[in-house]
Amino acid sequence: MTIAIIILTTIVSVYAFNKSDLFYKLTLNPYFIFRNKEYWRIFTHGFIHADWVHLGVNMFVLFSFGIFNEKYLKELSTHGYIRYPLLNFLILYAGGILFSAIPTLFRHRNNVSYNSVGASGAVSAVVFTSIFFQPKSLIYFYFIPMPAIVFGILYLLYSQFMAKKSDQNINHEAHFAGALFGFFYPVLMNPALIRLFFAQMGLI
Repeated sequence: MTIAIIILTTIVSVYAFNKSDLFYKLTLNPYFIFRNKEYWRIFTHGFIHADWVHLGVNMFVLFSFGIFNEKYLKELSTHGYIRYPLLNFLILYAGGILFSAIPTLFRHRNNVSYNSVGASGAVSAVVFTSIFFQPKSLIYFYFIPMPAIVFGILYLLYSQFMAKKSDQNINHEAHFAGALFGFFYPVLMNPALIRLFFAQMGLI
């Protein structure tokens, strides 16, 4: 599923690079979503990117953490915690796109010129689901190793701080919302999974 999402996102993004009309038709523009009922934008913005770097970073992170999550969900299915692991991964990704867009929708609903693109919110959800499953695993941030749960806390604090800066071109609100959704999604799949998190943390 991860590979399929990467391929689809890459194809749509690259095609939209040179099709400005299509690009702006797919962006997350809250004004047009509310005014013209162009609800597809809530999801389609996650399949287009501003440039090659934006696309490359998101797809690299998605590949790194998405493959892990797919394998872990299959293990959970084997042990009877969940059913339909691929469907759950798809819901995680689609839910990440949806929930990461919610703060932007209401904050910029009257701003006709605001547009947001990229899979960062969904990718954040995927990353934080992996943090839930293995909170003490090491994540290398700028070559600095740190426990995943520490990285997660720092990431949320940074995203919240940067979201308050109105001069930022990066949608940090989407990162924050997507990350929260991803962290709590396993509990939505099966509330019993919270025990696995506490066990990983050494709390039970």
